Amino acid sequence: MPPRTSRSAAVPRGAARSGTTTATPTRADASSTASRADPARAAQHHPRNLTPITPVLDREFADPDVVVVDGVYHAYATNVAGLNVQHATSTDLVHWTIDEKDVLPVVGAWVRPDPPHDVWAPEVFDNGDGFTLQYTARDRAGGRQCIGAAVAPSPEGPFRPVGGSSLVCPTEAGGAIDASSYTENGTRHLLWKSDGNCCGLDTWLHIQPVSWDGTRVTGEAVRLLKQDRDWEGGLVEAPTLVKRDGRYVLLYSAGDYRTGDYATGWAVSDTLTGPYVKGHEPLLTTRSFAGAIGGPGGQDVVTGPDGRDRILFHGRGADPSRRALYVADIGFADGRPVVRGSRTSYEAELARVHRAAVRDAENAWGGRAVGHIDEPDSFVEFRLYAASSGTHALTIRYGNGSLDAAGAPAAATHTLTVGGADAGVVHYPYTGWDAWQQREVPVELREGWNTIRLSKGDRHTELDAVQVA
Repeated sequence: MPPRTSRSAAVPRGAARSGTTTATPTRADASSTASRADPARAAQHHPRNLTPITPVLDREFADPDVVVVDGVYHAYATNVAGLNVQHATSTDLVHWTIDEKDVLPVVGAWVRPDPPHDVWAPEVFDNGDGFTLQYTARDRAGGRQCIGAAVAPSPEGPFRPVGGSSLVCPTEAGGAIDASSYTENGTRHLLWKSDGNCCGLDTWLHIQPVSWDGTRVTGEAVRLLKQDRDWEGGLVEAPTLVKRDGRYVLLYSAGDYRTGDYATGWAVSDTLTGPYVKGHEPLLTTRSFAGAIGGPGGQDVVTGPDGRDRILFHGRGADPSRRALYVADIGFADGRPVVRGSRTSYEAELARVHRAAVRDAENAWGGRAVGHIDEPDSFVEFRLYAASSGTHALTIRYGNGSLDAAGAPAAATHTLTVGGADAGVVHYPYTGWDAWQQREVPVELREGWNTIRLSKGDRHTELDAVQVA
């Protein structure tokens, strides 16, 4: 191989296009502008190993929230076609039946009286004596979006408003949207977003104690995090909190919901009220789904029929004018969420490198790559996490500048092993050095941690990173 010289970094891992600024509107009804993404048609959904390429509910069903009652999953979504809150049911999270009636036929007296009421982002939970629905609508007094509550004896509704005022409505902060519930040690907490992007203010995600039925606040709100990453496009919203592996994992959406820049991020904390540390890259993006799903967001996490976690979210598929419902397996790798079907990146320079060299590399993610994989026993070994067992797509970001004996560009190879077992040979077309391209191969992974090794094959190939979906 030719000698190498140090070069400066350029592209960060997991980079996504910047969205809009603080003037970006938040989510609204089904008449929203179509995504700029052009998601491709893709393979049929498999109900056993959930790979979210085709929607499980192929209609406008944005901002999904799910509660399970006696083995039946009840999903609720943002307003559409004259319904304030949509409702659908399923027993397996794959096959859904639409409820044609409005489960919130009447909104609270605090809501602006002129229809449409723009009710969205519903949150429903069992309150012990029935069910509570928290929802976002526009306040008649201040004109801001605020959060209200309604109750019903069953998850099918109809839900009736509680009290004459909203539950949370910080007018000075731009209002409040996107209610989400979290319980711990006998206390219910409300998570919500201050809607500051309406008026040039920061958007904060908050947590606040509320009564067990979720109809009144019982303590002060605590700020958890705000927008501070380029990919977030000027706002964060739609908080969802779970606790896994002893850590609090906060999922959230960010960016302009009308576009393919909308995405889902994550942050972790050792305590309920933080501080929360954001992941180095978003969890779900148009790019992480290779364009098959545009603008994934509005997520919720629920336990599936087999006792394993699922994530539900909306996204734009073959018809980019609507936000359909998707379901995927989700796992937590020491607190880091991993979603099946969405690419998770692993840098080569952070892997186990044997008889090879990490070097500065132009245009490599993170500015470094692994080269000189030249000796018979040279290899790079990655430790990867799979949300569920089965066939996964392994995408290898590589550079091959090999020449044959006549000095002509030549293909190269690596041998591939998974969990120590032979998994074949990876073939790399010629690219030139530092001209990084991607090669995708199928691999069989088990749920949890897996070891993948790429070893010296024919000629020479450098490795920048791998991604698993």
